[in-house]
Amino acid sequence: MAQQHETTQQRPLPNPGWGPLSALPGNPLMWVLILSEMVVFAAFFGLFAWLRIGEREVFDASQQMLDPVAGGINTLVLLTSGLFAALAVQAIGQGDRRRCRQWLAGAFALGVVFCVVKVMEYADKLGQGLMPETNTFFTFYYLLTGFHFAHVLFGLGLIALVAWRISHDNVETAAAFWHMVDLIWILLYPIIYLLR
Repeated sequence: MAQQHETTQQRPLPNPGWGPLSALPGNPLMWVLILSEMVVFAAFFGLFAWLRIGEREVFDASQQMLDPVAGGINTLVLLTSGLFAALAVQAIGQGDRRRCRQWLAGAFALGVVFCVVKVMEYADKLGQGLMPETNTFFTFYYLLTGFHFAHVLFGLGLIALVAWRISHDNVETAAAFWHMVDLIWILLYPIIYLLR
């Protein structure tokens, strides 16, 4: 009963001033950020598709130089990390702070694995002389994956902060951002690596 009371205290009542955002888990300001970032990525994806129409051969040939296996590994890594973040939310909802921190640590560790794989991939491409200025495809490859990489790093910082300052609202807020990072990669991976 004490645990249940503690959990209720940690989660503030929604602020009705946020409208529909009040019903979403975590801090409504995070959802404003998530929605704005989704709009930015959607614009980049649209521009990428439009430019691809005009330079189809360049895009197809350049795409062949990417490693879809590395991208696939990173997809599995991020999806598993997102699962761990969801389990952290479940654990804090049950008042189990220790288990929540364990799941957050797992999500963080897999986020680091994603970064290591991505840095190795960047090093390989740069070692082959494939720079952002090589062609339009590689400009967008580095722009989109680099922008996503920056979000991964921000998400890792958020997870670390939340694990230190743990509360129901904080964990939900970090998990919401981390799920956005997952979703963007799930869209980005086939667009950049697979679709022809």
